[in-house]
Amino acid sequence: MTITLTPKEERELWAEAKLNSLQNPEPYEFLYQVPKQLGKGYVRDIQVYPHLWLSISDSEYHDDVLEEVPEYNHPLQFGVGLLGVNTDDTLISGAGVQRSWTFKTPKFQRSVCLDIHMPPSLLATFFPTEGGEIPSQFSLLAKGDDWQTMLHPKKTTAVHSVAEQIINCPYQGITKRMYLQVRVLELIRLQLTPIITDQGGVQRSPQLRPGTITRIYHAKEILLSRLENPPSILELAQMVGVSDRTLLRGFRELFNTTVLGIPDQ
Repeated sequence: MTITLTPKEERELWAEAKLNSLQNPEPYEFLYQVPKQLGKGYVRDIQVYPHLWLSISDSEYHDDVLEEVPEYNHPLQFGVGLLGVNTDDTLISGAGVQRSWTFKTPKFQRSVCLDIHMPPSLLATFFPTEGGEIPSQFSLLAKGDDWQTMLHPKKTTAVHSVAEQIINCPYQGITKRMYLQVRVLELIRLQLTPIITDQGGVQRSPQLRPGTITRIYHAKEILLSRLENPPSILELAQMVGVSDRTLLRGFRELFNTTVLGIPDQ
């Protein structure tokens, strides 16, 4: 069964979950159970710095869930997946206007990921120029009222290691917060490094809608699950709801390969 959630329905489910939240382990940390109507697991929201939040989730849904995300003004986001779908790449979702899209969470697939949310102005605090402004290399991540920029740097061993250290933080109290501050800034630095070094390793997708990106990744999952009997390009495009032309372009932009080249990666 597939559950489709409108923005209002999703807010109501999580509002109920927060009312029944677990005991918060720290004054700057909030721990929530995944709504029981959807599945199991938890979400931890931690205020690492003023206006900078770290969100760690470990969840598994018992149905396919489609969430309708409306157009809204998005903060700067850095995301890393450690378990589940799309764990080969990381995500840098720039500040700006995010287009409306539908996000799919597959059933019976445990997902462990972390996200960092902050206003782009903090880049000037963490990586200041002489004038105290955001470094010019990062201007694409602060679009204001324009469409946001989405980047997909390859997940390196260093990024994976720091993300695991954040999730498995061994400390409590003020020591925990200090530890997370150092590790979060290190993770941001590692994800921004390809931008500084002439975009090496970064996959841009400014012309693909967020919903289309999700469908292209879904197509990749289908191919990998059917290596012995793969669908044709036209069949695959119809299965994920895009044109065959968009499918081919999406594989080139997101994976730097053709549809037929995916099994060899």
